[in-house]
Amino acid sequence: MHAVHQLHQYRKSISTTVYKARGQRVIRCPLCQLAKQYCICALAPKIGEVESSAGFLFLMYDTEVLKPSNTGKLIADLIPDCFAFLWSRTEENKALLKVLNDKKWQPFVVFPQEYAQVGREVLTNQVRCTDNKRPLFIMLDGSWREAKKMFRKSPYLDKYPLVSFDAKAALKTEVMSNSSAQHFSPVGENSRYSVRKTALEHQFSTAEVGARVLDMLGEHGNAHHLDLWFDVFNFQYQKSVCQRNKVNVDALINYSKFIEHKGKL
Repeated sequence: MHAVHQLHQYRKSISTTVYKARGQRVIRCPLCQLAKQYCICALAPKIGEVESSAGFLFLMYDTEVLKPSNTGKLIADLIPDCFAFLWSRTEENKALLKVLNDKKWQPFVVFPQEYAQVGREVLTNQVRCTDNKRPLFIMLDGSWREAKKMFRKSPYLDKYPLVSFDAKAALKTEVMSNSSAQHFSPVGENSRYSVRKTALEHQFSTAEVGARVLDMLGEHGNAHHLDLWFDVFNFQYQKSVCQRNKVNVDALINYSKFIEHKGKL
């Protein structure tokens, strides 16, 4: 079990009532949270199969970790160094601060640059660390309304640079350069997340953002791996709901081909 799985178990243990998500009658896998007949755990990378210089720290808004549709766990399925904490506006989390203050990490808050305070450093093209540190990407995981609240009311994060991206600008750059798509983010101009929908344009799921961030770091293979893994989750999740499956029907085939090719390298 990784950090998001552990936080999910902890959050359930302190609940006084049963969390009633949509599809609450579905019998789910306790880890991937998909309907058991569509479980993807057997396809998930084994320990040591994925290497990354990055770490991810998930600050999760109360019940977000209980939602089967949460995609933050997909990042933790791949990236070995992940941390997950429940967000609190009033209570200091010493374990969280210990990770942020660990000198091996250089923390970055992943959030749209239009919300940056005046003078705050914002990285929009590449992510680079100083003093041989490793990047720690802080993901504010919740609905868009909840994420904005966490951003505004977490002053201990204000000292860290922002990592942001413009999906439309990156897409135009890719077309103009005539370069191979593998050198750019696997995330296109629009989100492919069909499980949850938002009224806001160009808003992505946590996993899609994670893929873009890894791409900005230069880990193109890991970004593509996460992107394909997200497609698998999205496709399998849609199988258990009473609506037409609108996602990539080749998700499992594409993922299997990627893993097979990777194994031959």
